[in-house]
Amino acid sequence: MRGKWGRMPFSPGFYLLFRDIARICCNEAGAGWRREKAKAGICMDRLIKYKRAVMFLIGTVLLACHMAVFWYVWNRFYSMAIIQPFYRKGNWLMVAVYTVLLYTFARIYGGYKIGDFRVSEIIYSQALALMFTNIVTYCQVSLVGRMFMDPVPILVMTVAQICLVVLWSYSANRIYYHIFPPRKMILVYGSKAATELVYKMSKRSDKYLICSAVCTDEGYESIIEKIQGFQAVVLCDVKSQVRNRVVKYCYEHSVRVYMTPKLSDIIVGGADKIHLFDTPLFLCRNNGLSYDQRMAKRTLDLALTSIALVLLSPLMLLICLAIKLDDGGPILFKQKRLTLDGKVFEVYKFRSMVVDAEKDGVARLASQNDDRITRVGKVLRKVRLDELPQLLNVFKGDMSVVGPRPERPEIAEQYKESMPEFDFRLKVKAGLTGYAQILGKYNTMPYDKLKMDLIYIENYSFLLDLKLILMTIKILFIPESTEGVAEGELTPIDHISQEHNKPKE
Repeated sequence: MRGKWGRMPFSPGFYLLFRDIARICCNEAGAGWRREKAKAGICMDRLIKYKRAVMFLIGTVLLACHMAVFWYVWNRFYSMAIIQPFYRKGNWLMVAVYTVLLYTFARIYGGYKIGDFRVSEIIYSQALALMFTNIVTYCQVSLVGRMFMDPVPILVMTVAQICLVVLWSYSANRIYYHIFPPRKMILVYGSKAATELVYKMSKRSDKYLICSAVCTDEGYESIIEKIQGFQAVVLCDVKSQVRNRVVKYCYEHSVRVYMTPKLSDIIVGGADKIHLFDTPLFLCRNNGLSYDQRMAKRTLDLALTSIALVLLSPLMLLICLAIKLDDGGPILFKQKRLTLDGKVFEVYKFRSMVVDAEKDGVARLASQNDDRITRVGKVLRKVRLDELPQLLNVFKGDMSVVGPRPERPEIAEQYKESMPEFDFRLKVKAGLTGYAQILGKYNTMPYDKLKMDLIYIENYSFLLDLKLILMTIKILFIPESTEGVAEGELTPIDHISQEHNKPKE
């Protein structure tokens, strides 16, 4: 490129991007320069446009470092130790395969989501990705070498890479928030349900900065007047008529919008986009999974459960022994649950509560520090090992590996009194894991779980199932994902009537 920009390897846009990043990071002209640019709205707007490019560059730095470390370890310890050493292209191929594996696992676990995840979660995600990648790579190296190769270099490499990840995560996080500080937001709400959302967003004040709020009762004109001057709008529980007008206004003025979806939004979001001549149409099939999708899902279920039952049988025998020695009661706990089309089946679990935990006949969820949970049960629940017998349910066909969690008929009836749409989740088989289990908690509100289950149903794919299965491993060691209802806190059953006793749209 010639002329005004001279001869450059990048476009003018990239030149401006790097120039502005350099100015911000180096405080080229001090706080006065940044205030001047902020008023003009030039610098930050330009950086936002190139946010993905910035994040790509930050992620590439880490990936390149991992490639270099593996290149050294492979050439130093393994390349010449195998029976038939590779030529140059073979060595490059090993590094390329390693890079693809690491990038794939890191993307699945969210290891590059700087700004979205906390630093600790980024480190945890990257460490998981490294662990799986290096295990697969060691197996690959041993197959190539036709013998079990020395694992010590791989182990030392893993430790060094995790140290590198810690350094990168803290540095990348500081760079991100220096370049992209939190936007000033205004909350537009229609009911008290917004309180919970504000509380959750306040936990990430480094990313979400709600500076003001306005109720829809004040009218559209007042809402628009208060929106001006803010960089983002949060819409929570706003009626469709008002919400649509606000969204269009924000689109026209390039204002970012965060909004809690209605069930109809999720259903439409999974629709097929078709055209009737020159008329665009959304096609919502609304009949669950197709025949070929059900066949692919069942094949995956049988393959995974067959392997898992064989590999985990020693662990399951130890758990059976521990439960029996603890209090002498039965090992398995059976309970009626709902699955596809409302069919009732008996779910199997390792017993984690005392015998006759609900002898009063009242169905209720476990709470934190619940005295009904046994000593062995506390350990099993922390890493969800009590769910292992459900592999038998999957093998039998009552459940799937991925799908909405099976609910008890009596609790489902209570939910349906104030949330008739709760049965929408029965368009697919109940599952061991899914969006609601991975992203939610034990005490997540039923309406939020329903939304996540519908997102899964409307966006189902074979690859999505594989991704969710891998993501499940990540949450096994996160205690918050299995925490019960805190003492004095409303249970989902109590909360549901307050949250949804209002006209549906």
